Amino acid sequence: MPPPAKQSPVTGQDVPAYYIHADSDHFRDTQGRSLLLRGINLSSSAKTPIGQPGQRLKGFWEAAESGEMSFVGRVLDLENGEADLHLRRLTEWGFKLVRFVFTWEAIEHSGPGKYDQAYLSYVVKLLRRCKAHGIKVIMDPHQDLFSRFSGGSGAPYWALLACGMNPRHFTVTNAAVIQCEYPHPDRPDPRTFPDMIWASNYTRLACQTINTMFWAGKDFAPKCIIDGVNIQDWLQTKYCDAVRQLAKAIKDAGDLYDECVIGWDSVNEPNKGFLEIEDLAVHSKENLLRIGPMPTGFQGLRAGMGETLEVESWRFSSLGPKRDGNHLIDPEGKIAWLDADAEAGGSVWGWKRDPGWKLGACPWALHGVWDTETKELLQPDYFFFHPHDDPARKVDFATDYWKDHYKTYASIIRTYHPEAILCVHTPVFAIPPDMSDFADLVKGRAAFSSHFYDGLTLVTKHWNWFNADALGVLRGKYAGILFALKFGEKAIRKCIRDQLSQLRQDGHDKLGNYPTFMGELGIPYDLDGGRAYETGDYTNQSRALDASLNACDSINQLNYAIWCYCPDNSHRWGDLWNGEDLSVWSPDDLHDREPRNTDEYARHGAMSASIASNPDSTSASSSTDSMTKDDDVDITVVDDIGARPVRRMDLNDGSRALLAFCRPYAIAVVGRPTDSVFDIKSATFTLDVEVKAGDVTESGLFTEIFVPMVHFGASPKMFVPDVRDDDLGFNDPIDSKKTNRRERREPDDMKPTALDLDVTVSAGDYSIDGQVLSWRYPIPRPTTNVPLKHSITIKRASGPIPTWQREYGSKTAATHAASASALCGSDAEQSSCTVS
Repeated sequence: MPPPAKQSPVTGQDVPAYYIHADSDHFRDTQGRSLLLRGINLSSSAKTPIGQPGQRLKGFWEAAESGEMSFVGRVLDLENGEADLHLRRLTEWGFKLVRFVFTWEAIEHSGPGKYDQAYLSYVVKLLRRCKAHGIKVIMDPHQDLFSRFSGGSGAPYWALLACGMNPRHFTVTNAAVIQCEYPHPDRPDPRTFPDMIWASNYTRLACQTINTMFWAGKDFAPKCIIDGVNIQDWLQTKYCDAVRQLAKAIKDAGDLYDECVIGWDSVNEPNKGFLEIEDLAVHSKENLLRIGPMPTGFQGLRAGMGETLEVESWRFSSLGPKRDGNHLIDPEGKIAWLDADAEAGGSVWGWKRDPGWKLGACPWALHGVWDTETKELLQPDYFFFHPHDDPARKVDFATDYWKDHYKTYASIIRTYHPEAILCVHTPVFAIPPDMSDFADLVKGRAAFSSHFYDGLTLVTKHWNWFNADALGVLRGKYAGILFALKFGEKAIRKCIRDQLSQLRQDGHDKLGNYPTFMGELGIPYDLDGGRAYETGDYTNQSRALDASLNACDSINQLNYAIWCYCPDNSHRWGDLWNGEDLSVWSPDDLHDREPRNTDEYARHGAMSASIASNPDSTSASSSTDSMTKDDDVDITVVDDIGARPVRRMDLNDGSRALLAFCRPYAIAVVGRPTDSVFDIKSATFTLDVEVKAGDVTESGLFTEIFVPMVHFGASPKMFVPDVRDDDLGFNDPIDSKKTNRRERREPDDMKPTALDLDVTVSAGDYSIDGQVLSWRYPIPRPTTNVPLKHSITIKRASGPIPTWQREYGSKTAATHAASASALCGSDAEQSSCTVS
């Protein structure tokens, strides 16, 4: 395709050299090179305020009701220099992008219209530190399950009260499962909080009610009027105004937009609440996350009004949800709604509720869904059809409600950040709505934003020898789960690759020819009951994560942000939110450090003594040398309290599944990348590119490839803390007649930071600077229409580091085949079960 324009498609002004174009299926720089933006989410602990991790009940309700809390210091402390150490670690691992997690609650926790200026200032300061390290940022307005007080994260406490709900009664009425109160507020034991039960809150009363009001209150809760407007408009206006405050603060900083902050994601994982449920009396077939006591929609309404009733209990097995008996819900005389006199004399939060919205009663009974006296379900399909325009037309959440909100939100972002790359994040795994009408809004500056997790590994917390096409199951591709099974690692990897390919195609089909950004993907590190914390063996975690990241390589060539980097992770409580433990780094994995077993946590992750005790001043780092300057064993990190040299080994210390997430990739490509494969076991990376005449603005440009020392370094013991002595020998170099030049010297002549490379290129020449290989190759003449295809293979000349070979491990196909037969039985040959 032709090189990008020199003028902005939004403003028409000339673009600066650091500008990133987003008007094709790849991001591109101003010279026309295709870019892959790869990085990490920062961070899970941003969901909770300082001193209030998800498992701590003390102060949970009191701070919420007073509004007195602070998110300043979430997620990196700027006062002691640790922020720069963490950020430098990320750039050394090749992460050039951060998806910056923030919540509505962090901005507006004190009450409607009361914005935390200290937090806004903190965000600006942290973004400046990201900029200093050459890190690009995509802002993420994060939420899960609407709010911390309905079992997730996002909205402030008062937003739930505005919906007429009483969060203090959610646990006993089973309206939500909240970690710090589990299993009962009078006898909490958050250590027993079941894995992934938090996700079952999507189909419990609190989350279903609040999300329905937020997205579609005007249609389905027209009597819910507050301050003279419907609850839908009231909530969305408050939310958008809070985001507006942050967007304005970053704009006022004057030096962050486009050079550092390049884009904005939209509402994280939007949830439809009750919408599209065909029958409130039964569990929806698409509800696969059934864990623990699971009332149907109607049972949830009854329990929410204080009725004691028996409901189904479920557990999640390797083949999906399974019945696990029954469970008695006893609300103990409490209801999930505010008491009738809760706002007598006016709300302490300052709003005025319409007299027609009676407190102490279920608003869905008020709208005729059910009768609280007779306990009769009057309209089981109330949320399935449109109540006004066309009662026979089925509700489509994304088309009917999500799109309108997105247009409003994106327009606000455009006001303060005109050149923003708008990351369009539709409901997860659902087929996106048609977004062709977004053209005038996105103006050639957009990306399709999606998420992917290997659901079986995430929920069972075990790397299985089989898996399933979850996307296909949710979209009705198979007659049953058995037909979606894939056996053996080769088949699993292909299955994940195909699912990501479909998500990428979704964006092209519905939004247009824009880049795809996988805003979240990752794996739990506490597999098999946290066995790796005792053994130090992260083999299964590495294999699981490699399967997902390999799918982002291949022919997909996807941009992504791994979930997540949590500086205050611990083995006991994970990422400090709902028992999740997905951080690629943990202070509890530092060598010679005892795990923290108390309930007290610092605001930030502890650093190894060798890092923290060396404040000697040296030369400053810059945004360009963060990935390329490697002249000595020490790396210079600069922060507000001075400069300090840091060993690579110390930066890698504490990492988990390092060999999987720290991987080679094409940073910038002359032309477009068409395929890439990284094989950990053989330390081999291959990249195929295609270049056409006119793809770039000038000749002589280089394709840049990140080549991590973790896999290709000459002296493993200098950068891998647990490398074994027998890994330090040098094998005979790998012979290759196609090799243009072998970057290999004898051990005594090598710098500790040198790469040990055997490089084969189909054409051209290359050079190496630090962890970046620059490759230049011929491009077609301007008069030809035939593209040129080139390839490069990069190996470690001395062979793969044996530590990685041992850690990665392998299983035989015969074992997988036998297991597949045992699982599928006689149906194996009849189904689409794949064995490899």
